[in-house]
Amino acid sequence: MPLSEPAPRKPLHTRKYDMRGYIREDGLWDIEGHIRDTKAYTYQNKYRGEMTPDDAIHDMSIRLTIDDDFVIQAVEAVTDGSPYLVCTEVPPNFQRMVGAQIGPGWRKTIRERLGGVHGCTHMVEMLGAMATVAYQTAYSGSAQTGKKGQTAVNDKPGRRPRLLNSCHAYRDDGEIVKRQYPDFYTGPKT
Repeated sequence: MPLSEPAPRKPLHTRKYDMRGYIREDGLWDIEGHIRDTKAYTYQNKYRGEMTPDDAIHDMSIRLTIDDDFVIQAVEAVTDGSPYLVCTEVPPNFQRMVGAQIGPGWRKTIRERLGGVHGCTHMVEMLGAMATVAYQTAYSGSAQTGKKGQTAVNDKPGRRPRLLNSCHAYRDDGEIVKRQYPDFYTGPKT
């Protein structure tokens, strides 16, 4: 169901995210994120001059290469468009994420390594969302490549599934958990 009809309005800003996940031939996973912000009007930027609706005020990309345990093996970050020249100084700091593991505490790890003056608000924000893309990619990859049972997204027999209580659908007293993970179901026994 789409959103309801809005009140009369005028467009001002568009932010587009594009995130993709890949299985590499060497068995590692690449998770790529791209952010592009544009304005719907022409304006002056003190550092870049006239900006048209086709010019991106933010145009930034990140590639995380992760292993089956979701440990970051390599990072590439680039700023192709930003409101200030100094923004291009930040991408090398993303190397601080090498060795970090995507999983519980991910956003805290990002803040510790790239928070405040060490990061870029937009790229740091994108890193948070890239974690869910990594999980979706690994689940898809497990089904497509036969790597099932080898990646960190797969649950170990007898251990609490990672997805429990991660969202409304996977609440431990809900119907999905009752069907898929009956040993961990906490709702009424009917």
